[in-house]
Amino acid sequence: MSSISQVIIHDHKELEEYYNNIISSTTKDDKIRWQNQFTWELARHSIGEELVVYPAFEKYLADGKAMADQDRAEHAKAKELLYKFQSLSPDQSEFEPTIKKLWSELTEHIKGEEQDDLPKLEKSLPGEESANLAASFQNTKKFVPTRSHPSAPDKPPFETVAGLLAAPMDKLGDLFRKFPKE
Repeated sequence: MSSISQVIIHDHKELEEYYNNIISSTTKDDKIRWQNQFTWELARHSIGEELVVYPAFEKYLADGKAMADQDRAEHAKAKELLYKFQSLSPDQSEFEPTIKKLWSELTEHIKGEEQDDLPKLEKSLPGEESANLAASFQNTKKFVPTRSHPSAPDKPPFETVAGLLAAPMDKLGDLFRKFPKE
């Protein structure tokens, strides 16, 4: 059984891999495929954190509300950049600067989560709660939007409702998007 920290950190490593693949790809087609993969994973990861992890901060940590609010604000910035990035073509001059700025913002957010937020949360969780949160996080990612929607609410229950409405349209669009062949 995985802990919530393990599944979050695993996602972070995947996002870094996808970012590096975008930057190092030499063809437009490969850049598009990795752009779609990066967008798909970051959108799902962010909403999963907002629906599962941030409420756990608020429930189990004395300063959890402040931590969750700060992380939601960081997500809002990332969602705006992801929204811009997901609509760019690799041959547009803004493509690479936008993903680099987004990754720079995410790197700071990831560092804070991995070094501060997640260790604090793990120490405060009772019994099997970390494994329960991990399972919930992974299950939640199956049902949430796969594209950035920065104007959507970022707190339950409104985010849940907005996500349930947006997810089918995103998933339909994914059928026509190119993804890595790996």
